[in-house]
Amino acid sequence: MVYECLLSQGQMNYAADSESAGAGYASWTNYSSTPYTSMTHGQRYVNNYANDIASAYARYEDAGVLPEGSVVAKDSFLMGENKSVTVGPLFLMEKMAEGWNPASGDWKYTMIMNGGNIFGVTNGKNSDGMQFCIDCHVVAEQNDHLFFMPDEYRN
Repeated sequence: MVYECLLSQGQMNYAADSESAGAGYASWTNYSSTPYTSMTHGQRYVNNYANDIASAYARYEDAGVLPEGSVVAKDSFLMGENKSVTVGPLFLMEKMAEGWNPASGDWKYTMIMNGGNIFGVTNGKNSDGMQFCIDCHVVAEQNDHLFFMPDEYRN
């Protein structure tokens, strides 16, 4: 499978930022049965991972509010017109302490580019560039700002 070939390359690329909450994400539970196209992540193919603290994620829309320390990760890849495949950004949501950022539901969004460079972090580097994450996820406020993959791609 294409994804399996890219997984190790992506992990190495993203690991350039070893301080990130997403370090080691590939060892977390992958809730996607197969990569699926995410319209809200640049029409890239993505997988949904969550750390052990976020285990309630397995209940999808019935997950409730995830506890502080929960991290949800989406790795990504793009398929070009010529059938070439490239690793895309790693998208992270980390649940922070209550009151950290009420506008984001206390989620910190981070995007790590293919080469390991951090594009942005909520309340940190290029925070303005991450506002689009908050603006999109606020629509899912009733689900703790979480979107879930379509039913046919759930494990």
